[in-house]
Amino acid sequence: MQEGGSVNKPLYSTRGWLFFRSRRGAEALTRVGATAIILVCAVIILIPAAWMLSTSLKTLQEVLTFPPKWIPDSWMWSNYPEALTFLPFDIYFRNTALITFAVLIGDLLTNSLVAYAFARLRAPGREILFTLVLSTMMVPYQVLMTPQYVLFHRLGWVDTFRPLVIPAWFGSAFLIFLLRQFYRGIPSELDDAARIDGCGFISTWWRIMVPLSLPALASAAIFSFTYNWNDFTAPLIYLSSPGKMTLAVGLAYFRHRYGATPWHLLMAASVVAVLPCVVLYFTAQKYFIQGVVVTGVKG
Repeated sequence: MQEGGSVNKPLYSTRGWLFFRSRRGAEALTRVGATAIILVCAVIILIPAAWMLSTSLKTLQEVLTFPPKWIPDSWMWSNYPEALTFLPFDIYFRNTALITFAVLIGDLLTNSLVAYAFARLRAPGREILFTLVLSTMMVPYQVLMTPQYVLFHRLGWVDTFRPLVIPAWFGSAFLIFLLRQFYRGIPSELDDAARIDGCGFISTWWRIMVPLSLPALASAAIFSFTYNWNDFTAPLIYLSSPGKMTLAVGLAYFRHRYGATPWHLLMAASVVAVLPCVVLYFTAQKYFIQGVVVTGVKG
């Protein structure tokens, strides 16, 4: 108590208020809030994956029970071999891997070369041409489906892998933009030094730029692999033979009418189908994050 009947305020409350008003306190509070938001978003995103994994280890009766159970009474590991033999998934895996890696090679080679040309070549109308390339990203795929199908049908490519592979060798606007941003951050003195040593445009790109752009190429590879591995629309349109179906279309064959879908087998097959993408991401996570950060802040 002070004279006059006034009450002393606690010292710790004053210090705490001053701490949060300081720059260090504000940064700590922002960091805690950002971490909390990230954790909440991560939990929301992981709930479907956790439910898929849980369902893959249940019996069909447990899947249909209400209220739903997160932890099964008995772990049905036999669902996995049963799901993979329910349909010829070995053929689906082979077809998907063949298409995905063929597209991946085309994406890395052509988009890297075109992006390097946009970043380094000084030609009249370069910026206008680059703007036209980016404008193709605004055209929905649904608008292109019919004319592309007519074109490929007249070429005799329907029910082959060609409509799924060959267009990737002519460039992708998104990957061109991603790699161009990275190349613009590389010092041009390296090109001049390579030119003095006798390297041409292609030699400079292959011997100098490609080794330096591994983070950006890893990012492009992950985007390309994930998209084509999980692509459902294009294989459904262009493929009709059962022996040429891909993994995404094969998963749809589990669906039956009138409630006869074996959900536990469908989830088990889905877990196996997702594993390559998960393994690829965690294997190249370091290069992926580095490539996204560098391509986003340079240029």
